[in-house]
Parts: sequence; structure tokens; C-alpha cells
Amino acid sequence: MINSKIVYKENPFIQLKFMNKILHISLRCGLYFILLSLAFLSVTTSCVTPKTIVYFQGDTSRYSSQIVTQKYIPVIQPNDLLSIVVGSLSAEANVVFNTPNEFTTTSVNYSAGGGGAKVQPLGYLVDSDGSIEIPLVGKVKIGGLRTTDAADTIRTRLLNYLKEPSVIVRNMNFKVSVLGEVKLPAIYVIPDEKITLPEVLSIAGDLTIYGNRSNVMLIREENGKREYIRIDLTSREIFDSPYYYLHKNDVIYVEPVKSKMLDTDARLRTIPLIATIVGGISTLGILIINISK
Repeated sequence: MINSKIVYKENPFIQLKFMNKILHISLRCGLYFILLSLAFLSVTTSCVTPKTIVYFQGDTSRYSSQIVTQKYIPVIQPNDLLSIVVGSLSAEANVVFNTPNEFTTTSVNYSAGGGGAKVQPLGYLVDSDGSIEIPLVGKVKIGGLRTTDAADTIRTRLLNYLKEPSVIVRNMNFKVSVLGEVKLPAIYVIPDEKITLPEVLSIAGDLTIYGNRSNVMLIREENGKREYIRIDLTSREIFDSPYYYLHKNDVIYVEPVKSKMLDTDARLRTIPLIATIVGGISTLGILIINISK
């Protein structure tokens, strides 16, 4: 009777055939595991449909109209930082009133590029009772007024000091924060003091494909009260919403859709598994090569 172990050790052809068979089986098993893992990823990731990403859905006719019902007129509030530029026939006198605008201070750079520092005018800070302090003139109460009305109030007070004065008032810290599933999350300073929710999302580079357009959160804090509002951008009802126009210091948060959270979780669990399988196949291959020597 022939001992099979002796035949195996003495016949290189049988050794090679046996090792090739083992390697082939190992590679096939590893491939099956990888394919099953990829299939698991595809199953756990939901499909994105046009209905979930198209904005302002509703009437599909070629033309439709809607009466504009929402209006927002920003007014001056405590802690606003105002730029007040005074002009008159006397250049020397103008310098006295424009001095606060010429001083500079380091502040946060609110831009799409992110942090850092820049120099901006110090301006006039509105105190807690809605007043500002103007050189020579003293306190002027402008809280609750529009910037144009505030300019008229200041101009009237300046008539005692300047001949034919002109006044321009701008709010320098009207800012809105955008974060979450947008391309350019940042704090944005709005120079014209008036902006809508779609406009600020456009400035932020629009929502990513994973942004939940039907459940955007607006956080607003005014008059000692903080509100949390959910907004559906896929519906045209946003245009009639009292939250269509943004207020100073509003925060916009775009949460991810559920499919992204599932996809991220599945990848975190599957990638180590694939790495383990590939490492096992490599180790088995090395062992076979060492045995054949």
C-alpha cells in the first residue's frame, strides 16, 4: 500500500496542484465576502429621488404668479454696530463726526473662506436703550428706526453744527450663520441688511445632495425668545412663510438625510471587514509560498 503523504512530499506536481487549488478556493471565498459587503452597502443606502431634491414644487404650468405678501423691514436694535458717514460743506467739521468710522479694530473675518482676522471700522455701537453717542451732539436715540429714518434723525441734530449736512447709516454686523449639509458653511455678513433664505443658501454654495431639503432648521433669537422653525424647501409655501426673510443673527442648519447616516455607518462597519479579508488572503498566499519552498 502506497503512503499518500510520501507521494505528496515527493511529487512536486501534486504539491503545486494542491496549493493552486487551496489558493483558488481562498480567493473565491474572499471575493464572495467582498461582493456581499458591497451588496450590503447598496441595500442600506436609499436612492435619492427628484422629489426629495427639487425645490419649490407645486404648479407645473409654464407660467404662474403669486402676490408677494411677506415683507421685512430691518430696524436698529441694541448692540448693532453702525457706520455713520457725515458729509457737509465743511471738510474740517466732517472729520469730527466721521472719526469713529476711521478707527480700526481687529475682528473675526466672516467670509466663505473661513476664519482669520481683518480690520474693520469701529463704528457706532447702539447701547441697551437704543442710543448712540455722537461727538458734540451727544446721545441720539435711534433704536427701533430704519437706517434711513435714523439718518434723518441724526441729520436734524447736526443742523446746529453743520451747514446742509448729509448722513448715511449702514448696519455693519447684520450676519447670518449657515451650517450643516451645504458646500460653504460659514458666517455671512449681509451688507444690504435684507436677505431671503434661498438667497443665503445660494451664497453658501447650495445644499449638497445629502442635504434634507424638506426639514431645514431656522434658529432665531429675538426679544429674549429663541425659536426653532422647520422649513420645507421643496414646497412653494416657503414664499408665504414669515421666515422667508432672514433676521440678524439667524442660524440655518441643514441636516443630512437618513440615507447618508446609514451609508456612513455601513461604510464604517464594512471597510474593516474587507481589510481583514484581504489581509487574510494575503497571509494565506504567503504561507502557501513558504510551504512550497
